[in-house]
Amino acid sequence: MTSTRVEEHPRDTGTAAPEEGYRRGLGSRQIQMMAIGGAIGTGLFYGSGEGIAAVGPSLVACYAAAGVVIFLIMRALGELLTQRPTSGSFADHAREFCGPFAGFVTGWSYWAAWVASCMAEVTAAGHYIAYWWPAVPVWATAATALVVLLAANLVSVALFGELEFWFATVKVVAIIAMIVIGAGVLTFGFSSLGDSASVRHLWADGGFAPHGAWASMAALPGVVFAYLGVELVGLTAGEAENPRKTLRQAINTLPVRIAVFYIGALIVLLSVLSWTAYAPGVSPFVQVFAKVGIPGAAGIMNFVVLTAALSSCNSGIYSASRMIRGLALNGEAPKALAGLSGRHLPLPAVVLSTLVMGAGIVVNVVSPDKAFVYITSVSACAGLWTWSMILVSHLRYRSRVRAGLLPAVGFRMPGAPVTNWLALASLVFVVVLMTTSADTRPGLYVWAVWFTALTVVYGVAKRRNRKGS
Repeated sequence: MTSTRVEEHPRDTGTAAPEEGYRRGLGSRQIQMMAIGGAIGTGLFYGSGEGIAAVGPSLVACYAAAGVVIFLIMRALGELLTQRPTSGSFADHAREFCGPFAGFVTGWSYWAAWVASCMAEVTAAGHYIAYWWPAVPVWATAATALVVLLAANLVSVALFGELEFWFATVKVVAIIAMIVIGAGVLTFGFSSLGDSASVRHLWADGGFAPHGAWASMAALPGVVFAYLGVELVGLTAGEAENPRKTLRQAINTLPVRIAVFYIGALIVLLSVLSWTAYAPGVSPFVQVFAKVGIPGAAGIMNFVVLTAALSSCNSGIYSASRMIRGLALNGEAPKALAGLSGRHLPLPAVVLSTLVMGAGIVVNVVSPDKAFVYITSVSACAGLWTWSMILVSHLRYRSRVRAGLLPAVGFRMPGAPVTNWLALASLVFVVVLMTTSADTRPGLYVWAVWFTALTVVYGVAKRRNRKGS
């Protein structure tokens, strides 16, 4: 029987990344806040209103269950990154443990996911800015925001990290403020809500799951998609000052972040007001702030959601450019995209990704309810594919460890391989739920077309490479 050797740091952790050419300019403070902000977006600030109206207090259980799965996925990714930190992250690991086709599909799908997401977020930012300057066209403010973020991503990775730090800070402060204010209402009874606010709202107004357990499960796809972006920290491995230590800290604090910023916030929201008081399309945060009597509640939350949209787009430019450059380095994208600027930034990849996002502004302004909803559906399905590939890659890595082909590391996924299969089964269940809804079913159709197109492109490229060799 082959013995397993455990190494805390199986490879050199020097300050340079010569295999990729990046400069390690992201500090622990920035990555920690990016990890917090990556799990907080418009899905919580606005999308949660629709979820509350649909399934009531049971939305808390949906977020808790999905949060457990997300934590397992991130621990699997953390173990892979401890074994080999790389800016290509899960795409590189999919390529290493599942084959070149898996890496190709994962890389291009994740790039498309961020590009599609940013198309929506930057256009949304234009609408949020129009709250203060309604006379300015949405496309103009959206384009201006995109140009500013492009410039920040071309100056230095440290500037990108600093922007993301402050974007995340705004979101965190907004949630903590709501939790503190809500706790004050529940404890001391101030404001007009004091007479009616109570934790009994969690079960008294039709029950914890007022529409039944199955109806509550139908909310899971939306809940899972609200967590998309949490894996972003994995892409910082090539530019983090101390990737193994920093990423470990970021992943280990994920349960606390989920418990506070999602579950804690929802419990307070659903206790201060009955779930029947919330309506889809209206931010529950705005409703609570307004009911408490905070002046300018709508304007405050508009600023917070604008920050969330800019944060997502900022992260998207970073993630998409690193991913597509990784594809270019592996011969799976045009070689020109592998270039670096004098500041060690992937200039061609950043510019291309941002230009595609800019084209999406036009698409979204012209046809927000038709073509664009299908484009963004790629983002949701690509997220499920990416998470699945992380889990499968981790399974393959562990099998090689058991065979003595690779060293084990000290930062291990708890309960593997059983937890791998449980998490994979959960993701499959989400896909099954998507087939039952007219709102999410088109996303699966688009993903099938996208996957087929990538398969054809990969096959053609492979044949050409054979002829050229």
